[in-house]
Amino acid sequence: MPLPVLKRIPVRTPGVMAAKLLLPWGSACDAPGERGSHQLLAACLSRGCGPLDPLQLADRVEGRGAGLRSDAHEDGLLVSLRCTVEDVDDLLPLLGWMITAPQLPPDQLELERSLSLQALQRQREDPFQIGIDSWRKLVYGTSGYGHDPLGVQTDLENLAPERLRELSHRLPRGPAVLVLAGCWPDELSGDLKQLNGFERWPATQSTEQPPEPLLDWCPQKDSTIVTTAMDTEQVVLTLGQACCSHSHVDDLALRLLQSHLGSGMSSLLFQRLREEHGVAYDVGAYLPARAGAAPFLLHASSSAERAELALTLLLDSWCELSERELTTAELDLARAKYRGQMAHASQTASQRAERSAQLHGLGLPDDHDQRCLSRLETLTSRQLLDAAGRWLNQPRLSLCGPASTLRRLESFWERRQSGAVSSSSS
Repeated sequence: MPLPVLKRIPVRTPGVMAAKLLLPWGSACDAPGERGSHQLLAACLSRGCGPLDPLQLADRVEGRGAGLRSDAHEDGLLVSLRCTVEDVDDLLPLLGWMITAPQLPPDQLELERSLSLQALQRQREDPFQIGIDSWRKLVYGTSGYGHDPLGVQTDLENLAPERLRELSHRLPRGPAVLVLAGCWPDELSGDLKQLNGFERWPATQSTEQPPEPLLDWCPQKDSTIVTTAMDTEQVVLTLGQACCSHSHVDDLALRLLQSHLGSGMSSLLFQRLREEHGVAYDVGAYLPARAGAAPFLLHASSSAERAELALTLLLDSWCELSERELTTAELDLARAKYRGQMAHASQTASQRAERSAQLHGLGLPDDHDQRCLSRLETLTSRQLLDAAGRWLNQPRLSLCGPASTLRRLESFWERRQSGAVSSSSS
């Protein structure tokens, strides 16, 4: 495999550059029994690399007021650098060294392992996170999308340092992209192979390549709900379905529906659950960009006393997506929100670099977002309705809250699923 693809995005900034190095080894590549391995590896990459030990590396970055971090998400491992133009020559080589010559000292590995376990413990105390994790396991099972990138406690505790070192060896042997945005020295206009820190990048491709993303999702008909009892006074409801990848033609239609449902105080869920009925503390809709079957989620938190009405309203809102066309006013508002989200997500050089790297990792053209904006006006309410009918027809429910309330809601869900309960809210 050649060096990473190098992309440059000129942005008018006051002498600042953002760099994003994306590799295809995300948490979806975690092997059974090693869930969390790629995030732990990513966290350790900045704990010493090349000729710099952990203290020297931290001093070089922090002493210049720069930012350097490495994280694994579902579809890739992302190394991020933010610095001034004057410091590029000293700091950009770090990205190459982190991938080709990570030190992975045992004491730093144990420190990062401890931090990851603490983060998992905090997640287990958060009803919202519990609801999301339970829904993810229900829908994706043991596939790559079935766990949080942080991993699972027992797997993390048993990960051997030797295994992380094995995983690090394949990092530079997959398709990668390096995106620079902002301002940069003139010498960066040349070839990547001329840059210090990247000269050790291997020229051969690994025989072990990232797995193909899960594009087709086949739900198990006997598993439509999962409940997690928790000693709390609120109930967290997570309703959703695995749909299509970010590259699918229906993705834009689903994003407009997500904007209609959960973007801002004028969204359907906010108006219906909070303003009209006052049954939810928090509501929203979530649709991340994924290489495979992405989750389309609606979430709400309610009091135990009003949780059944909250669930009814959430289900009604879901069913309406494939039963009723959006009005002209609703569609126009969804389009405006989508445009606003795109503009908000491209304000900084760092945001632009990360989006460019993400598009490359997903196999999409650089002008993908512009193409989507051009398609907005041609998408009709009927097309959104058809997309909802194709992808949002078998929702799964995750509930977290008091055991007595969960039993009542589970019974309601079963009746609703069988058609015994009217889909209209009072």
